[in-house]
Amino acid sequence: MEINLVVLNVGNSRVAIGVFVAGNLEYVARVSQEHRQDWRGRIGDAFSRVKGRPSVGVAAASVNPPLNELIEHIVKEQTNCRTEWVGKDIELPIKVLTEEPEQTGVDRILNVAAAYEQMGKACVVVDAGTAITVDCCNDKGEFLGGAIAPGVNMMLEALHEKTAKLPRVELAVPTGAFGQSTQQAMLHGVYHGIRGMVKELTENYATALGYWPEIIATGGDAQRLFEDWELIHAVSPDLALYGIALAYSAYQAKQKT
Repeated sequence: MEINLVVLNVGNSRVAIGVFVAGNLEYVARVSQEHRQDWRGRIGDAFSRVKGRPSVGVAAASVNPPLNELIEHIVKEQTNCRTEWVGKDIELPIKVLTEEPEQTGVDRILNVAAAYEQMGKACVVVDAGTAITVDCCNDKGEFLGGAIAPGVNMMLEALHEKTAKLPRVELAVPTGAFGQSTQQAMLHGVYHGIRGMVKELTENYATALGYWPEIIATGGDAQRLFEDWELIHAVSPDLALYGIALAYSAYQAKQKT
């Protein structure tokens, strides 16, 4: 992917910004919605890293449509470029075999596309963000579908908000076999519950495929949840950014033919 590109991944909690220079991801920033006043400066700074290079573009993907117009305005203001959206202006980079492909989250598809580009075979992507998704593709790189569950913070907040006495707890790796305090018991439930879900789902996918697929983890909580777990092939925090760049690169190649 010999491209000069600013990529934006608009999520439920934050915007991830990446810069590909001559095809290499050389800069990444993540800015929460609570700090959206910083988006202009971060997007402008990102664009400055490719400004003046040939065929510079801006590509984006979003699971948060209410923010798209604002993002487009900021991009135009800071870069004088038009935002090209994956799934709207740019075709998805892989075939989607779900019942309603247009309703399948573009972030899920791009994660799997990027993982398949790296692995070249059937694989599973677990994205541990606001929600947790566990999705699978086959050896042809076709998106088969997957599962969606509450993310870490959603689980912990629900325990606090929907009960009388459970405290607010931040994610940490629990210690020991038993949760010997209320906080540790909550962490054990969420941490091991998520890992158990990933294992169970992947076993189901392996049964359907007829072989065990490699698992790639991404998302803001992936490092703490899955680091050094023998079930995980790799933790790749920037997977969606690579997926956007992959879709853009394929789109550009088609435009030239």
